[in-house]
Amino acid sequence: MRRLFLTLTLFSTVALSPEAAVPQGNQHAGQHSLDQRGHAVMGFDQHKTTHRFALYEDGGAIEVSVNDPADTANLEAIRSHLPHIAQMFGAGNFDAPVEVHAQRVPGTAEMAKLKDQLTFTYVATPRGGRVDIATANREALAAVHAFLKFQIADHKTGDPVRVTKRPA
Repeated sequence: MRRLFLTLTLFSTVALSPEAAVPQGNQHAGQHSLDQRGHAVMGFDQHKTTHRFALYEDGGAIEVSVNDPADTANLEAIRSHLPHIAQMFGAGNFDAPVEVHAQRVPGTAEMAKLKDQLTFTYVATPRGGRVDIATANREALAAVHAFLKFQIADHKTGDPVRVTKRPA
């Protein structure tokens, strides 16, 4: 009886561990699928570009840049996609993140509901572009931060998840 209890305890511990949730061989496949969906939705190569996400006291930022400054095709695609995203998000449409991540993305439902409390501004950068997100509403701010933290984790960017002051 004791052996059965130990076996069941061990099995349940392994089955409920985060590592067991995604078999090691499927982690790469999951990232590959994310990259493929990202390319289809965003229009640029996920391996030739870099995503960065930042959390600020008044919102945050989504930045995408080409890895090679001579890569004009992906640069143009970024500069086409990000203004469109700023416009869609400003209208409360968060379908693109759902399509890229193939799941409901944290914060998007709240941001859609509070769209009038948020601003999404596109800014061209030397290697791509950025969408600045700003709000004075605490509920909207929490939603933006949840959204950006999810992006950091799912895209595996390694960006800090701490809130900082927006750069001048």
